[in-house]
Amino acid sequence: MVLLWSWLGAVCAPGLATIARAEDAREKAGLPPVIGAWFWSQEVLEPDGFKKFLDGAAAHSPYTLLSTACRRIEVTEPAMREQVEKALRHAGPLGLRIALEVDIRLARQAFRALYPDELQEELVLKFVDFTNGAPAEVTFRGEDTSDHMNGGLPKYECLGTRLVRAYAFARGPDGIDPATVRNITGDVVATSGDPRWLAVRVPAQAPGRGACVIAAHTVLAPDVFAPHLIEFQRGIIGRYADLPLAGIMKDEWGFPPDHTGNPAHDRYWYSAAMAAEYGTASDGRDLVRDALLMCAGETGLGREREAAINRYRKLCLDRNVAVEDDFYRAGKEAFGEDAFIVTHATWTPYPGAQEFRKNGLSWWGATRDMGQSDESTPYPCRTSLAKRWGHPLWYNQYYAKEPEPYVRELWAGALAGGRLNVHPLYPRQDLRGGERDTLLFESALMGAMARLRVLDFITRAPLECPVAVVFGHACAMNWAGPSYNRVGLEIASALCAQGYLADLIPSSLAESGALHLNGDGWLCLGPQRYRAVVLHQPEYCGEKELALFERAARGKSALFRVGGWTRAFDARPLDGAGRLGSGVRACDDDAACVASVARLLGEACVARVTGWTAQLTGWGQAGAVKHAAPPTEGHGALTDGTRVRVAGTGNPAGDPIIETFEWQGHTVSVDAVGVAAIRFSPDGRVAAFAAGGLRRVKTDGLEIVLPERCDVGFVRGEDGACRGVVQGLEGEVPAPLRAIAPQWFRLRRPADGPRYSRGAGKGTQ
Repeated sequence: MVLLWSWLGAVCAPGLATIARAEDAREKAGLPPVIGAWFWSQEVLEPDGFKKFLDGAAAHSPYTLLSTACRRIEVTEPAMREQVEKALRHAGPLGLRIALEVDIRLARQAFRALYPDELQEELVLKFVDFTNGAPAEVTFRGEDTSDHMNGGLPKYECLGTRLVRAYAFARGPDGIDPATVRNITGDVVATSGDPRWLAVRVPAQAPGRGACVIAAHTVLAPDVFAPHLIEFQRGIIGRYADLPLAGIMKDEWGFPPDHTGNPAHDRYWYSAAMAAEYGTASDGRDLVRDALLMCAGETGLGREREAAINRYRKLCLDRNVAVEDDFYRAGKEAFGEDAFIVTHATWTPYPGAQEFRKNGLSWWGATRDMGQSDESTPYPCRTSLAKRWGHPLWYNQYYAKEPEPYVRELWAGALAGGRLNVHPLYPRQDLRGGERDTLLFESALMGAMARLRVLDFITRAPLECPVAVVFGHACAMNWAGPSYNRVGLEIASALCAQGYLADLIPSSLAESGALHLNGDGWLCLGPQRYRAVVLHQPEYCGEKELALFERAARGKSALFRVGGWTRAFDARPLDGAGRLGSGVRACDDDAACVASVARLLGEACVARVTGWTAQLTGWGQAGAVKHAAPPTEGHGALTDGTRVRVAGTGNPAGDPIIETFEWQGHTVSVDAVGVAAIRFSPDGRVAAFAAGGLRRVKTDGLEIVLPERCDVGFVRGEDGACRGVVQGLEGEVPAPLRAIAPQWFRLRRPADGPRYSRGAGKGTQ
């Protein structure tokens, strides 16, 4: 709250000379940015090519921060730095700040030139049988892959293919007999025709024996475990450290793209550095040998297989988080503690098999100051990410072919405590780069985004979600376990549909301490205190998780469990259910859990909000998966008691809200457009209020009737004084508003003259 007062004092003070300085004060005050994504086309690299987008954004959008990426030339090129410097010089006076993508994947060729032996490899396992005692031949063919990071840069090319190892073994009814496994690498003959192709001839084995040949493809990408990766990453950041960037950007970090999720489990990221780390984490076990165990399984070694998979997955997760975290720290060191680190760790945007392989599902571990996601990321993930990182809002980078879906996403997100990071129209092959980037400026989306700024002024807390669904992180990623590729989203979605909103949380947050027990005995994530907590398939959860939930079982949050807890992380026997005791209610399945949780919340008279509806996403293992998404009209609440009403179904700028409702013992009547929000203080006074297109509001101790509609937001400080903002208002600030606060900051809508100007009393100063 102090930050808000400091900022309003700064922008209303005499002598504030430029729009740029007002924007700088706004963001340094800790108020949320309005984010637009700027992807540089080839035209932007031309002299003054950046001006069209920047001028358009300044005049026609409410953007204050641009998450900016150029995937046309490597980020280490002097020409790239020079163009960034020119763009910054132009953007500053317009009140636009830039966070630049300086990811190591945009310097893959530069990294290869310096460290040719530190490139990413991928192990591929192929099994052969022998017919009539004849030798067998197996071939490997590497592919060049691509993803969003390529742009005009080379694909993730396959640079080479080599034989790593070959094993022969006997198979029994339960799989490979481990006592028969023999290294036959010296007996096979490998022939390579080009970097992508390798043929391996395996001599005939005794009857009943098979073989597995393991090869490695080298990819044009830094090894995630490369000894020089972090040093090189920091070097890139250092090249730009003397420029006035608002921050830096790392987008969808992880291993090279794999859009299948590896359903056969016959491919494993690999390097010498990674193998060494694996050996350290496993008391000297060999990663190549364990790849055979993880893929095929071996008789009598079920526990060892489960443990190896857990170990491998956690190794990938921890390293990807470490890379992200050092990027975060380096960005803060270079550009200051207020620097923005954008965008999201979400790649496929579904917490499933593809993401497990990409980054170990690092979403909640990759440090950001704000929860960030993209595309169709399930809303229970978005809301928990906001609480994980301590910012009131989450941001979702969103794109579509036409403007209309953006508007729906904007209003639905506002009801769920979030905002958009606006990606340009995509896919639109019919538009040139500059047109694609600026066409949204002509749409109704910009006015709708601007309207929500008054809600931003009073939002100090995330969305209230009384339920946490905590899924076993290791169990969800372990294909040899009881619940592979299931994270409890069905439970969270079903509760959201009933108006009991739920955060989806990995159990690893219990290990890290982010999910914790507060002094009053409630399980909490950030400011969120959970009335009910579901442990979903906690198999393999470690001692730290178990210790937390043992304490929580004696606390105030009601605990439910779906699935057993019979094995520790190393798959050794564990009586998790026994240690939790009778304070945790065991449920037979997801449906029974939903019914039990809803019944408890109903009996406890926990207030419901507008229920969310099911939508389909195509990111599940078996195709489309249903999960709950908020509507574009309804009501919700924030953890600090703010009641938020959103109406954006018909008109892009918002629908009429003319209604009377009860909130925290107060009757509130409002006539507004698009959004209305109110928060009461413990003494019963209105502590904060915001509304779009306000005409009238009346409640205990407050009545405002305006001669014309405008967007209004105000908050009351600890000293009892109110300060506020108005938007879309011409002429004198009306007397009813001046009676609340003598000083008002005036915001103008996009394409309505200068975007920010100072106003107090009459007109604009």
